[in-house]
Amino acid sequence: MTENKKVLFTIFGATGDLAQRKLYPSLFRLYRKGDIDEQFAVIGTARRPWSDEHYREVVKETVASLKPTEEEAEKFASHFYYQSHDVQDTEHYVTLKKLTDQLDEKYQLNGNRLYYLAMSPNFFGVIVQHLKSQGMMDSTGYHRVIIEKPFGSDYETAKQLNEEITAVFSEKEIYRIDHYLGKEMIQNISAIRFANNIFESMWNNRYIDNVQINLAEDLGVEERGGYYDKSGALKDMVQNHVLQILSLLAMEPPAAFSDHEIRTEKIKALNAVRVYTEKEVHENFVRGQYDKGTLDNKDFPAYQQEPNVSEDSTTETFVAGKFKIDNFRWSGVPFYVRTGKRLTEKGTRINIVFKQVPVNLFKARIDEPCKDKKLPQNVLTIYIQPTEGFSLSLNGKEIGQGFNPQPVKLDYRNSAEAVENSPEAYERLIFDALNGDSTNFTHWDEVAQSWRIVDVIRHAWDKVDPDFPNYAAGTMGPQAAFDLIEKDGFEWIWQPDNWYRERGLLK
Repeated sequence: MTENKKVLFTIFGATGDLAQRKLYPSLFRLYRKGDIDEQFAVIGTARRPWSDEHYREVVKETVASLKPTEEEAEKFASHFYYQSHDVQDTEHYVTLKKLTDQLDEKYQLNGNRLYYLAMSPNFFGVIVQHLKSQGMMDSTGYHRVIIEKPFGSDYETAKQLNEEITAVFSEKEIYRIDHYLGKEMIQNISAIRFANNIFESMWNNRYIDNVQINLAEDLGVEERGGYYDKSGALKDMVQNHVLQILSLLAMEPPAAFSDHEIRTEKIKALNAVRVYTEKEVHENFVRGQYDKGTLDNKDFPAYQQEPNVSEDSTTETFVAGKFKIDNFRWSGVPFYVRTGKRLTEKGTRINIVFKQVPVNLFKARIDEPCKDKKLPQNVLTIYIQPTEGFSLSLNGKEIGQGFNPQPVKLDYRNSAEAVENSPEAYERLIFDALNGDSTNFTHWDEVAQSWRIVDVIRHAWDKVDPDFPNYAAGTMGPQAAFDLIEKDGFEWIWQPDNWYRERGLLK
């Protein structure tokens, strides 16, 4: 086993939903594969007064779906230790350091420490300050910290949070997690672009008409109503996931496929995204909130009727907009984004829409006029979830007499078996952090610029009372989202609601 995989994980928020649903199963997968072996330990801390024994039983329950043998589960769980902990109480860090030093010696971890902050960002500053003041950064090995989103609630709060953390950890030791960057097909964007000259040679404004990024959820806010009502779709999805995907699509080819070079190009791409004026925000962005609706004979409540949501809430559950990138490669190419809750289908997909051929030869045939005067556009679709793969739509000739063009699709999807066996996003990202690879984490400069872009949208919207709710649950958002793209002469490539309407399952 390599030296850097000897490590002590300390998880703040160890009793929470994220730890149980994502972190423990991901650690077990790494353990099962041998990426972490016998020389690792986990300290779980939270306010609940659990014992080591109870904590280990919880850990075993969280990995039960992965069907470990009894011996395997016992062996894995034996590496877990629990400490009841108030993050604001200095004395608790004294106890935590004692346990840390004991486990470091017991498992021969060489002082390697990885801290995972899986709790409210309000506590991030006080936690890292105590880690330093109580001597928990004094070991000879590496010290890294993984931080969950949201990283601030606007640029100013993010800046303050970053200053608190960088007072203890250097930028190269900070791993700001965006789980979308751990998804197989997000990482495949670079392969599709840079390993295929057919695409990279055309990846510019000479050949691309527009780009569409869709992150659709069919669920409502579920039990997250209290959090979501203070956040909304703009901060919850656009500031992080959407802009991260956009930066991967828009960036220039890196000089080398390394974390430093990739981050450098992503930052340049985000810096080229136009920061709108208030007037431009209203011209280029729309928002929505779902009303009650019926899809496929299932009734859904309105957002304002969801648990822990204000009855007169003006929080947006949907955002659609157009980003403009002011550089030589992308000038004039709109990047349309669309994300929301209670939409028709769950799906994350990217559509790269190529320009039409300069002349449609087929409509010029007098004896055999083309049925449709306008050729269908070539579209490269990257499917991220729930299915993984990509497709390319081309125009061929319709079978039979004449020369009527007919769209055909070259389609590839990863098999269910391949998807099942591929690393889950959190597993992949934890493994990257263990190896000191920050390629798929967000740099402060990316976070800062994302907030600058989003803050002006938020501020413009906050000055106007929205007419909510404005789209029915089960549809693909308000009419304004369709008008936004149609006024530019385009349309959304992905319209799953049409399928349901054609069958009478959606009004």
